[in-house]
Parts: sequence; structure tokens; C-alpha cells
Amino acid sequence: MAGGYMGKILKVNLSEGSIKELPIDEEIARKYLGGKGYAVRLLYDYLTEYERLGIAPEDIDPLGEENVLIFATGPATGVIGFPEPGRYHVMTLRSPLTGGIGSANSGGRFGPYMKFAGYDMIIVEGKSEEPVYLEVIDGSAEIKCAKDLWGKNTFDTTRILTKRAGGNCSVACIGPAGENLVHIACIINEEHRAAGRTGVGAVMGSKKLKAIVVKGSERPEIAKPDEFKAASKEMLDKIKQNPVTGEGLPKYGTAVLVNVINNAGALPYKNWQEAYNEKADEISGETLEAKYLRKRVACWGCSIGCGRATEVKTGPFKVLNTEGPEYESIWALGNDTAVINLEAVIKANHFCDELGIDTISMGSTIACAMELYEKGYIKDEDLQGLDLSFGSDAAMVEAVWRTAYKTGIGKYLALGSKRLAEIFGAPELSMSVKGLEMPAYDPRGIKGIGLNYATANRGGCHVTGYTVSPEIVGLPEKIDPLTYEGKAAWVKAFQDFTCVVNSAVNCLFTTFALGAEDYAVLLSHITGWDLNADEIMKIGERIYNLERVILNKYGFDGKDDTLPKRLLTEPLKEGPAKGQVVELDRMKEEYYQLRGWENGVPTKEKLKELDIP
Repeated sequence: MAGGYMGKILKVNLSEGSIKELPIDEEIARKYLGGKGYAVRLLYDYLTEYERLGIAPEDIDPLGEENVLIFATGPATGVIGFPEPGRYHVMTLRSPLTGGIGSANSGGRFGPYMKFAGYDMIIVEGKSEEPVYLEVIDGSAEIKCAKDLWGKNTFDTTRILTKRAGGNCSVACIGPAGENLVHIACIINEEHRAAGRTGVGAVMGSKKLKAIVVKGSERPEIAKPDEFKAASKEMLDKIKQNPVTGEGLPKYGTAVLVNVINNAGALPYKNWQEAYNEKADEISGETLEAKYLRKRVACWGCSIGCGRATEVKTGPFKVLNTEGPEYESIWALGNDTAVINLEAVIKANHFCDELGIDTISMGSTIACAMELYEKGYIKDEDLQGLDLSFGSDAAMVEAVWRTAYKTGIGKYLALGSKRLAEIFGAPELSMSVKGLEMPAYDPRGIKGIGLNYATANRGGCHVTGYTVSPEIVGLPEKIDPLTYEGKAAWVKAFQDFTCVVNSAVNCLFTTFALGAEDYAVLLSHITGWDLNADEIMKIGERIYNLERVILNKYGFDGKDDTLPKRLLTEPLKEGPAKGQVVELDRMKEEYYQLRGWENGVPTKEKLKELDIP
């Protein structure tokens, strides 16, 4: 087996109560790396087998027994010296939120510890009749009863299972939101690290799988240790010298972007009715650092340390010993809902972690509900005393609890903004793409990210192809955020490269400082393969196209590669991007040509070129 891999997959069938070991297929690894890429290939194989058995893709219930959940690492995960190697990827055959493929990513130490326990991937099939958890220690796996854990929050679950395992382990678990099949539920590890998007927590809950505990002493081997050591030093120096990874993120965390994006006129406000807020600094990373920061927190093996350990010492939103919020959480729970109260945002973020809810979708869905209320679609009698006016900090925090337990308006918030807006008669007020709520960048002020949102396979996603890097931050070069020219090529390149990072699996923040050639050097030394930048990008393109093939099988095509009508037709009224809308078709046609797609579907020629089955 190539270096960087443990060489084994753990396959668990909860319906049968069975556990098997499978070998990593080096041919597949060479073509898809690991992490997201290898998982996408496995999901494609599952879907193909279902079709052979007469089960149509659209008939697969995201919360049913046929759905498959995969926890995946890659050749970079858990490798000391690979820049920021403390992440893992979660994939599921079908998302309960979007109906498409489910995909999420998390940091902390669960990914490395899963490899140290002896496995590159864990596949979960079927569903248990009773609550269970999976314990994986030093190459031995066991399904255990979790009846006593069902109903507990993520903090208590983590504490109890860590003690049972004798410490020095990692726990990935769901909270009440996942148990209650909330469509925006996430998976939490290390109490405050989240595999957040597309409702993967609800899939875990549908399988009655409360948690996975991993612990072990094995380590991945490096094919060329001396060469890797030299390359590692060079790459880590690049990260240290980079202004974003060496200065901004370590000092202020991801929330350093609040003022940056607001000053570009692209920080969505009041459910994307505007994109500039003159009070944004009150919830910025600088304010968080000055008033509420206790210390920096880093994922396993990370040199950046963008995590924030925070506290609110007094007042109605008092919370001690918490972490975050990150930039996206501050925006979603704060600016998008017009709650310009950082203490309330910290408290709501804490509850999302404790209950197991994706902060982006949660805040965006609350903001959607606030506009529905503002415009009269949601009535007072629907709210049972909750004041869902924009800026209501107490209501925003309360809504998180109501969502996790599906009480009152919470039973509608639990469905995500798309279904919420449809139920109350105004679908256009959901700021989502393919059912996934968009994050904190308004494409009326940053054109490239709009094309990325529209064409992202998992839905409204910024990390699929983070063109904010060149458009706003100026890395690897500065380009005009308001121009359309050249954006299709940038989006495609970022999407393909991101697939490589998520399949390696390590942190996307490395891409501020490192490019495809750097990754080719590092991965060549780890695995022993002779990779170059072109091959790295081809691997990413292959992963992106195979993921799109799966999406097409569910009925998604070019009609779904679009943006909310508001972004296409309603010019911004204030800020640096005043008067702007998104002329999406100008970019999308060129993007399809570069991709080799027709109406959002890869051509047979493109699939043959990429050697996709």
C-alpha cells in the first residue's frame, strides 16, 4: 500500500449488526486520493448497485435504511508535518436537506485518531432498531448500546464516552437535533468542531447511531521520509510567512473577515435584503478578540490556530468555557438576522454545538423566518409568543432550542429555509441553492462566488470553490470582484483544487499559501507516487465530475445551477456594491464549456477523458 494510508476500511452494517474489514484499493486511491474523492467513488458504486437491483436513485429515502454514511480520511490526515492535517470528511448518499449528495468536513482530532485506530474510512450501512455507538480502538471495532446516551447533548455524550474509553480518544456524535431528524443537524467532535452542512447529523440519527469513538497507537508510514521532511519545512514556512495564514487567522480567527467583507459591500444583512451594515464591527473578529477571547485553539497538528476559546462573563447570555463563533456563524446568527449583539451570537453558537446544529443553515433559516414574519407570511399565532422581528436577540437564541426539539415554529425551522419558505407561501425568500443555505458572501458584490454557489454540487457552498481568495483577499493574485471576465476559469480551478484538499484530507486554509505544485510535491513524498500539478488538478476534476454524475442521477441539472431571484434581479441599495446584481448566465455558459458539460451534465466525452465509469 502507498504511504500515508492505513490500508483498511471498516464497514459496519447496523441492520445486521455486522462489522467487516475491506482493503483500500490502491488503484482507486491513485485516481481519487482518499477522503471526499474515495468516498464519492464508493457512493457511486452503491448507487450503481441499487440501480441494478431496481431501486431508482430518486426513491432512496435520505433517512431510510438504504442511505450510506461514510467517515473518510486521506493520505495527509494525521501525518505530522503535512500542513494542517487534522481534518476528516463525511459523505452520505443522499442529504435530507437537499435531496442531493451529502457532504461535510470537520477539524479537531477525530480524523487523525481514526487513522491511528487503524482505518482510513468507516462506512455505515443500514439502521439499528435501538440506539448504539461504535467504538474503534487499535484495530478492533464493536457496536455498543447507547440507550443511556440517547437524549443527551453532544458535550455530555463526549464526556461520558471519553471516560469509558479511558481518555486519549476522539468522539464524533450527534445531539438532540440529530436524534430528532432535524434536517440541518450536524455531527460534532471535540465538543465544538462540526461536520456541519447538508444534514449529515440527521442521517446519523436516522440510523440510531449516537456516536463513534476512535482511539489508537498506529501511525501512517511515509514513503520518502527525508524528502517529505524537507518539503514540509518549506511549505510550513510559506504558511507562516503568508499574511492570512501567518497573521490574520492566528490573531483574529476567521471572523477577521467580518469587516473585510462588509467593507466590500458583500456581507448579507437581514436575509440578504442588503449587503452592508454600518454596525458590523460590533460583531467582528477584532471585537471578539478584544472582549471575549480566552485563548487560541488549534486542530490536531495545526500551525495556524484559528479557533477561538471564548466566554461571556455576565448578563443574560452568560456562557463560560465555549469556543467560537467562527466568521460564518457570526454572520448567520448575527448579521443575517440583524442581531448585532455578539454575546447573543456566542450563546446561540454554543447551543448549536451543544444540540448539534449547523450554524450557517440555522442562522439563515431564522433570518428567512424573520423576513417571512416581517412581510406577514408568518403570523403571531404561529410563534407562541416568540418575537421573530429582525434584531431580536433573545428570539434568535430561543429559536435554536425550538429547532432542535421541533417545538412550535421549530418544527418548520428544522426543515431548513427552502421548505420553511415554501410552507409559508414565499419560496423566493429562501436564500439557498439546491436547498442548501448560502454562506456569508453576497455575489452581487463578489461575482465569482456567485457562479460557484450556483454550480456547487452540494448546493450553496463557499468552500467548494473559494474565489473570495483572489477576489477579495488577493491570493494567489488580486482580481476585480465586480467583473465577470475570467471568473468561470477561476471557479473551475478552485473547485477542482478544493476536491484535492478535501480528499487529502487537510485544511482548506492551506490554499491561501500553497498551490497544486506544492500539494503534488508533498503527496508524492508521502505516497511514493510521482505526481505533478497537472495530475493533481486532474484528480480534482475527476472527483468533481463524478460527484456531478451522482447529482444528475437525482434529477439535478442546469436548471438547478442558479441563484435566488433576489440576487439576480434586486440591486443592492447601499454600500460599495450599490446597484449591483448578478448576471449569472454571462459566466455559466463559459463555465459549462470549460467543464465539458451540457445543461449541467458532463458529456460522455468528458467522462471518458477523466476515466469515470
